[in-house]
Amino acid sequence: MAQVLICGAAVVTLSMGIRHGFGLWLQPITQDMGWTRQTFALAMAIQNLAWGLFGIFGGMVADRFGAFRVLIGGSLLYAAGLVGMALSPTPGLFALTTGVVIGAAQAGTTYAIIYGVLGRQISAEKRSWAMGVAAAAGSFGQFLMVPLEGQLILSFGWQQALLVLAAMALLIIPLAFGLREPGFHGGAPAHRSQSMGDAVVEALRHKSFVLLTLGYFVCGFQVVFIGVHMPSYLKDHGLSPQVASFALALIGLFNVFGTYAAGSLGQRIPKRNILVFIYLARAVVITVFLLVPLSPLSVYVFSAVMGALWLSTVPPTNAVVAQIFGVQHLSMLSGFVFFSHQIGSFMGVWLGGYLYDRTGSYDVVWYLAIALGVAAGLVNLPVRESAIARPAAQAA
Repeated sequence: MAQVLICGAAVVTLSMGIRHGFGLWLQPITQDMGWTRQTFALAMAIQNLAWGLFGIFGGMVADRFGAFRVLIGGSLLYAAGLVGMALSPTPGLFALTTGVVIGAAQAGTTYAIIYGVLGRQISAEKRSWAMGVAAAAGSFGQFLMVPLEGQLILSFGWQQALLVLAAMALLIIPLAFGLREPGFHGGAPAHRSQSMGDAVVEALRHKSFVLLTLGYFVCGFQVVFIGVHMPSYLKDHGLSPQVASFALALIGLFNVFGTYAAGSLGQRIPKRNILVFIYLARAVVITVFLLVPLSPLSVYVFSAVMGALWLSTVPPTNAVVAQIFGVQHLSMLSGFVFFSHQIGSFMGVWLGGYLYDRTGSYDVVWYLAIALGVAAGLVNLPVRESAIARPAAQAA
């Protein structure tokens, strides 16, 4: 268990740490290349959508053949995509590399793949806690990597900084060797008593799975809009880039505690109650942030509180999926839920750029984030966590 947790947490730290800093590149790239914010935002939106779409297929491969090969491919794609992001001369090529390639890379190196390993290798009594540890690692990656990425941009320029990150993404390859699983040796698929198609149909007919999926859309909308556009929002209001870098780092730091707490609490109280609280609390926090005078202090307080709620939805959401359906197809089913998250991410980051270019303000998107937070809290109230009843021959 220690090996799986350490290697899995390190992979998530690298992969999520790199992607959480992409908002720092918005202004340097658009100003240097003469592009609009919508151009950058569209590439980020495509990235999130590609991450969600490829996550379903990456989960299928990981569930059938093990996570090892998926992680190797994801690492190589990550490095290639970051090089392409640094060197793309046109918006179209930038959208292809930054959007499609990096999105596919993230699908093969983040939560759905790692959680599949954790679900299969760690007992149900510790599963929610272990998922909280992995999510906390991703948050620590944000705390660790975002200031580093900001410093790389200042020291070497935005293009060279991306090339450094490309080299760092290759470190996922040696970590993947610590996540090879029994039952997947020699490329042979592990035995499955339920087909992928049957698992998908079963999940899509289950009310709680659909409700979790709808709620996760809101999570993606909120966190990616804030993560990508908040640095520019703060600069528009006269705050320095250092405030933005520190704010994103604070989100990552406090999310270490938030995600760990959510995972641990998921072993003790109904996970739907945790999700309801997180979504409603986000709506309250954003509202207060918009009402109080903007200052470095208000930004840091907002970042700390929002950080505690940031990716805290991830452990309980995935733990509920495992609790209802078992772990045979956990990576794939987590990929389906996460695809909804990434559709929300697409809408949040793209609308941020689109409405800013049209109105000169992010106000409408902030208001949408509040309304959706309330809706997601209500949607999660009816979720039921009991294991699905199957015929004995199909039991997970």
